[in-house]
Amino acid sequence: MQGPALSIAREMGLSPVAADGDPKAPCRGLADRFEEVDLKDRQGIEDLALSLKKEGTLRGIMTAGTDFSATVAWAAEKLGLPGIPYETALDASDKERMRRRFKEAEVPSPEFIILSDPPGEGFQLPFPWPVVVKPVDNMGSRGCRRVDHPGDLSPAVAEALGFSRSGRAIIEEYMEGPEFSVDALVYQGEIIICGFADRHIFFPPYFIEMGHTIPSAEAPQTVASLLEVFSRGVKALGITMGAAKGDIKLSQKGPMIGEIAARLSGGYMSGWTFPYSSGVLPTRGALEIALGQRPSRTEPLWDWTCAERAFISIPGRVHSIQGIEESKTQPWVKDVYLRIKPGDSVMFPENNVSKGGNVLSAAPQRAEAIQSAEGAARSILIRLEVPNRATEAFLGAEPGTCSFPPDAFQLDREVLSKLSALPEGSPLGSGQGDLEIRIIPFWDFLRSGSADYVGRSAGESLDAVRLLSGRELPLEEGDRKGPALLLGRPFWAAMIRGGYQGALYFLDRLKGQ
Repeated sequence: MQGPALSIAREMGLSPVAADGDPKAPCRGLADRFEEVDLKDRQGIEDLALSLKKEGTLRGIMTAGTDFSATVAWAAEKLGLPGIPYETALDASDKERMRRRFKEAEVPSPEFIILSDPPGEGFQLPFPWPVVVKPVDNMGSRGCRRVDHPGDLSPAVAEALGFSRSGRAIIEEYMEGPEFSVDALVYQGEIIICGFADRHIFFPPYFIEMGHTIPSAEAPQTVASLLEVFSRGVKALGITMGAAKGDIKLSQKGPMIGEIAARLSGGYMSGWTFPYSSGVLPTRGALEIALGQRPSRTEPLWDWTCAERAFISIPGRVHSIQGIEESKTQPWVKDVYLRIKPGDSVMFPENNVSKGGNVLSAAPQRAEAIQSAEGAARSILIRLEVPNRATEAFLGAEPGTCSFPPDAFQLDREVLSKLSALPEGSPLGSGQGDLEIRIIPFWDFLRSGSADYVGRSAGESLDAVRLLSGRELPLEEGDRKGPALLLGRPFWAAMIRGGYQGALYFLDRLKGQ
């Protein structure tokens, strides 16, 4: 997420110095100089900045897409560089402080309470169910989940506390409604909106963003009302010199603030999708503000749609990934980013940093951009190693019985009842995968219109299994010709539960891989 800032800084004639606690930070090669300093180490960042200032080379400090705006503000304040006060940065980083600032300024936001320990028996909430539980000081939806019942509250709080650096969790009233992201620059108190995107959130009780689309499909007057509340929130936090990233919901009570951070967004928005859709460069503007200059490139130069979509995996260990290069060549696709590689352990995402990767597309028409990104995401196929306990535990759940992780295909009770009535097929044993394999048709599923996690139909999933397995896998129609292994209910159950990955894993197990 720092890549655009480093590249644009060089284009501006600056010499970027990058700091990160990871000596193998992905974009360190884009910096003129790299220093291994943990971003949580305020004093270490201040010492680095001070050494640069003494060399006469330091002009500003900024971050993009990380939750360390407080570290930036600390160093800027200590060295007299442009930025916001450290206390303001804390207000925009700590969810408890943030909610209090909003409440004091009467900015619409959810009611909340703070806990340092999981609640005991008989605990009473001061607002209605459902609620959202989060750590007060983390990002990427880590440790964040919706809770509908009192019995689930204590483990949710314990999970959130495990992700909190300060040992605090916040419980908020749940805001029902669509969610949006806003990126803005703030120069001497003036709020300059750089982009407004629809967020696509799935897989309760967690909040997994499977993509975003800009511009928003909401009516202009609705967008204006959301931005008005966002601007009030920025002012309530006291952000006057820097950047502001907001998560806003259109709740049943009207526009409400989810969160506002004193930084540019991550998730490919500020550095990718906003520039692709309009030509606006929030990252350049943030760099200029960090230099004490008025931001440039804040006016749209064109009006395209940019769509970002994620792809995910069921639990297991990655054997191979296919379709990456093909996805990059599809019309309108701009970027494909992988977060996983062969040999990596993967899980069904419970936060926004545990996805398989992301695809970005940009096109003159909204439908073109969305179809391009979604088609490219569907073309990337992740094969899992066998055997694997996590995969088998996931596939061992009977379709229709798990709310999370959910089945790849959400089917109604009538179709699921017909699954249980399917023949089992041939008795299975190790090494049988060398026989011709045919499949007992499950037409109710194939014709159901249901789609998997990324919109892949049952037929497309079966085609993916054929491609990756190298087998024809014909549907058994009429009399069988010659010896063959016949797959029935267990095969279809694996596909319904785990999509093409589940069905492919089932086949790979037959071969004893």
